[in-house]
Amino acid sequence: MRDHFELRDGDAAGRIGELSVPRAGVTVETPALMPVINPNIRTIPPAELESAFGAEILITNAYIIHSGDDLRERALSEGLHELLGFDGAVVTDSGSFQLAEYGDVEVTTREILEFQYDIGSDIGTPVDIPTPPDVSRERAEADLTRTEAALSDAESVDTGEMLVNAPVQGSTYPDLREEAGRHADATALDVFPIGAVVPLMNGYRYADMTDVVAAAKRGLGRDAPVHLFGAGHPMMFALAVAAGCDMFDSAAYAIYARDDRYLTVRGTEHLDDLDYFPCSCPICTRHDPNGLRACDEGERERLLAAHNLHASFAEIRRIKQAIRSGTLLELVESRARGHPRVLDGYRALLDHADQLEREDPVSKGSFFALSAESARRPEVRRHHDRLDRLDAEGRVLLTEGGTPSGDEYDAVWRVVPPFGPFPRALSETYPLTATVPDRADAAAQRAAAEGVCRVVAANPDADFALAHEGWPDAALGRLPGGVAVESLAERSDPGDDRG
Repeated sequence: MRDHFELRDGDAAGRIGELSVPRAGVTVETPALMPVINPNIRTIPPAELESAFGAEILITNAYIIHSGDDLRERALSEGLHELLGFDGAVVTDSGSFQLAEYGDVEVTTREILEFQYDIGSDIGTPVDIPTPPDVSRERAEADLTRTEAALSDAESVDTGEMLVNAPVQGSTYPDLREEAGRHADATALDVFPIGAVVPLMNGYRYADMTDVVAAAKRGLGRDAPVHLFGAGHPMMFALAVAAGCDMFDSAAYAIYARDDRYLTVRGTEHLDDLDYFPCSCPICTRHDPNGLRACDEGERERLLAAHNLHASFAEIRRIKQAIRSGTLLELVESRARGHPRVLDGYRALLDHADQLEREDPVSKGSFFALSAESARRPEVRRHHDRLDRLDAEGRVLLTEGGTPSGDEYDAVWRVVPPFGPFPRALSETYPLTATVPDRADAAAQRAAAEGVCRVVAANPDADFALAHEGWPDAALGRLPGGVAVESLAERSDPGDDRG
């Protein structure tokens, strides 16, 4: 077990945790946003990141510092924290980004880790091989072999109290990502960045990103803190957290500001297209779009970067509260309705519902069925799996509302799409306390039919009847042949008991 990462709360695969960073003498609460600091360009000073935005941790590039004579000497003599003017935890990258961009770096893992240690980094990084998406399998395997060798080299370096990253590569091959996660988890290293996902995010390929994260998580232990490298847009934070990511590094706040781009949880706006600011951060309450456009270029960039940070940190806080409240998937759902590609990512996340279910709490505060995707949530999967434990005898009516006239039953169970049937005694247990639409969608009705199938299969000696509210043939066609069916929608009976 890794004693530097402790889990406090969870929802889906998301969690609130505490990452102890011994060299910095601080504990970082996750999910955590790490603003990226270019040592040569400081749009927002690191001290302000701490005081004005509450940043507990940031990331900078040790290779850039190592490559510049003046920066290198200052970092070695003053120390990294003094150089940056930041009291929290500092993560350093190794030059792998430069390797991906330019094809070569002039340092080895041992050299760059020793340098990171010498300048006072709190979490260092080896020189891994960031393999882009969609490359040949042969290249992905060869690059992964080199990355695993770098992790082995990293283990042999004496880094004292400095934590060390163990990047998880493997391109867009789920089995390689899982293998890489398992290999990294078996090392003595400390934090586990999922690498080379920036091209996926730049291309809005959030479904592929989600599949990559899910595969890496299958290989990693539950106590492994996961950093999603290069994930800087607030629109996808909730999705990534629900998939199991704990840390994000954002250069987007500054890069987008240089191009007059304004971040929101629903996407990116260009300053020229805005008449109003849809935000109540200090920047947006003190300025309007016209006022910001009138600023000189440097001031406008600084103010937009500050807004982008406020939007990003606010989303992290919103996610933490959703985890604490047990409503993380509802938050993901709302973000998914803001952008089609995030919806793709949410649907991909639900493809891994079995994996999510293993970490999802069995009891929470609420379940809101908000769309057809709600029928695929892990809570529904868990309820269906547990229907095998319920005993039914004699004639049992499964009903969405009233009882068919003239019939007598030994037991009457409720049916609530998307969950399906359950004894009335369980009505006050989670997730059967769910708030669902009065007008159930076809996906919810099909899922409820699957629940009926499960309970019928588990109780072959009982006779079942289903009273439903106008289910479509696609749902009714899934029912076992021996189930009697009556549509309540075809009756008009004001005396029906809808409870």
